[in-house]
Formats: sequence, C-alpha cells, structure tokens
Amino acid sequence: MNPVRMLWCRAYQTCFRLAIPLLPYREPKPLGSFEETAELLHEKGIRRVLLVTDATIMQLGLPRPLIRELSARGIEASVFDEVVPNPTIANVEAARERYLAYGCEAIIAFGGGSAMDCAKAAGARIARPRKPVKRMRGILKVLAPLPLLIAVPTTAGTGSETTLAAVITDGETHYKYPINDFALIPRYAVLDYRTTLGLPPHITATTGMDALVHAVEAYIGRSTTRDTRANAIQAVHEIHTYLLRAYRDGSDAEAREHMLHAAYRAGLAFTKSYVGYVHAVAHSLGGQYGIAHGLANAVLLPYVLEEYGASCEHRLANLARRAGVVPGAMNDHDASTAFIQWVREMNAAMRIPTKLAGIRDEDISEMARHADAEGNPLYPVPKLMDARELERLYHLVQERGERDAADAAAQTRDAHATPSATAAPRAGLTRGLRRIVRAARRRVGRIAHRAHRTIRH
Repeated sequence: MNPVRMLWCRAYQTCFRLAIPLLPYREPKPLGSFEETAELLHEKGIRRVLLVTDATIMQLGLPRPLIRELSARGIEASVFDEVVPNPTIANVEAARERYLAYGCEAIIAFGGGSAMDCAKAAGARIARPRKPVKRMRGILKVLAPLPLLIAVPTTAGTGSETTLAAVITDGETHYKYPINDFALIPRYAVLDYRTTLGLPPHITATTGMDALVHAVEAYIGRSTTRDTRANAIQAVHEIHTYLLRAYRDGSDAEAREHMLHAAYRAGLAFTKSYVGYVHAVAHSLGGQYGIAHGLANAVLLPYVLEEYGASCEHRLANLARRAGVVPGAMNDHDASTAFIQWVREMNAAMRIPTKLAGIRDEDISEMARHADAEGNPLYPVPKLMDARELERLYHLVQERGERDAADAAAQTRDAHATPSATAAPRAGLTRGLRRIVRAARRRVGRIAHRAHRTIRH
C-alpha cells in the first residue's frame, strides 16, 4: 500500500477509535426462552410478526415451539422461509413485501447469519423505503429506527444477534454489500441452547470457527477496548474448551450452551472493534462463488495470521496465553506460532479443508479489489494491505496442483518485488498527513453526531 493511502487509513481508524465512547453502541437484551419472547411481544401489544428463516430450519421444525407460544398469546406469525445462504437483494425485497402485505409490527430473525442479515436489511428497507440496499453499503447509511427486531440464533458462531452489521449479495454482480449501522443491532437476543442441539457436525465446525475468527480479529486489531478484549478472551477460552465437544456430540448440552455464549461474546467484541482481512476476503469469495462464510473464514484464518506476521505477534500471543490456549510462560513468538498451529489442528480435527476449491485465477484481481474496498480504511488491521497485496491470500488458499502453486508463489514474489508505480514521494507527506487527519476527524465527527441524533431512542 502506498504511503499516502496508508496514512489515510491509519488516521481514519485512529479518529474512529477515539470516537467509540461517543457512539451509541448498545447490547441486545438477552431472553432465555420462547415463552419469555412471546410474553414480551404480548406486553408490547404486538399482534403480527414476520418470522424470517430458511426452508431447512422450517423443515426441521425448529420455529414451531416459538410459533405455538406466539399463537397462545394471540400473536400471528407470518413465515418468510426463502432466505438463501448468502442472502440477496431479491431476498431482502421479498421479505420486506411480506412484512408490509401482512401488516406486521415486528421482525423475528430465526436462524444463522443469513437469516439475521436478511431480517436486518429488510428492516432497514422498511425504515428507509426510498433507499435501495446498494445505497446502504458502508457506515451509518440507514440512520432510522427499524421495526422491533428480535434475533434467535440457531447456530453458535455468526454473532449476528449482537452486531450492527448485515452483508447482502447483489445477485447480478455477485458483489457483497456490507451494511453497518447502529439501527441494525437487534433489540433482543434469544439465547436458548436447545435451538442448537443436534446441529450437524459440519455446521457446528464452521460456525464455531466463525466465532473464533470474530474474537481473534477483534482482539488483534488496533481499535480494542477493555470490554472488547475481555469478551474476545472469554470467547476464545470457551471455543478452545467446548467446540470439539459440541462437534463430536451434538447433544452435549453443556458444550452447546457455552458455544452459544462464546458466539455472543465474540459478536460483542467485533461489533465495537471490527474484524479484518479474513472477513473481507471471505466475503468476496462468498459473493463470487457462494462459499459458506464460516468455511471461508476457517480456511483463511491461519494464512492471514501468518501474513500479518510480527505486526500481530504480541497481541496474538497475549490472546493465546490469557485464553488458555498456550501456557502462560510461553514467549510471544512461540505463543503466536502455537496459536496458529492450534487453529490448523482444530480445522483438521473437524475435517475443514486447508484449501478452497474452485477459485479461478481470472477472478482473483476483481475479488481482491472488492476486499480492498471493504477493508480499507474501515478495518483496523495489524498490517495494511491493498488489492495487489491481498491477491496473495487468494493464491494461498487456492486449491491447485504443485506446479501451479509454485508458479503462483513465484509470480506473487515478483509482484511484491516491483516498486508500486503509485507510491507517493516522501516529500510533502507531513502536509498530506495533516490534511488526512483533519478530513478523518471531520468524517468521524459527523458520523457520531448523526448517529446520536437519529438512533438515541
């Protein structure tokens, strides 16, 4: 990344970190059961709700107990079960139309990250009917209160029940639109581990590793707080202790409960501290090929941590020691290396591959540009990378023959050895930095002011 852009990214991230105490973050209020959820809606006088889920969850009958509790209190649930694994703009619009057609007054997102994202974006479109999803991409582009949103996670990993984020795919271009707004944070989260009992092992594995990525990227980033670090440490500790147990025995109630709470804590951590290039690259792979987000995250994590190298070694080592992954006396280099090895061993134990099939060379530069646009300047990563540098990550996880891999590695080395034509000269950098800092301060100040003015309710 050229020096001027690097300075802009770091100035933007610094100003945003300083603004964190001024921004209206809130935590969803936990609810412990479907009965409590139905009673809450009854007390609020709500008579019709939109239940957003997918066809598989409906076929498994997971929402039936909740629907029964709602019906017993005179509340009608209109079920929208057309959510796809990477929810599309068309998905969002169909859910919105169902909400309006049935006169609903609240939204219940029932499922994993896809159902949550679809429900959040549908709520945003209901709140801002004249603003299409494409124009909501980025930070604080909704800025209007959503209908009452309740999240019921059925997987322990996405953390979407806590977050201000939704990711929606353009079905025509395959581009993913990350939407980040305080209005998207659910008002309530139903943390009932019974919804995760019997979850298939491969879903348990990939969603559990998704939670791990959330906690790790939140902890090693440059915008942490005492609370986000504590939540990340606790999440990694619980994942280290309970994920393999939940994977090997889907009916292990203790493991399921701890994993659900680990995902919740990891979600709280990255909502404030953000994620990193693991997510940016995974989103582009999901948009281009439909690769499941948790799977892409799990495969990418060890490679990205190694690419960060010394820039994240101390923080990663601290996380490893404090979460109990490595002995407390281990030095930084050995602890960070051991943590990455533990991630690889977890993937292997849960039959998660080391590479991703189907990545085409001709798609890599375009996906890297999308990852660059998503991650920079927003994500406070340990080591900044531009699109050209991010291309290496796609080659590292690309499943190919040995000869192809050697050629790709050589090409990547050659590319990195060539000085960037866009690199700015050193002269004038101080003056440019001042302008960058002033611009970043103004931008973050406007964001904080607008957020308080419109979301304070």
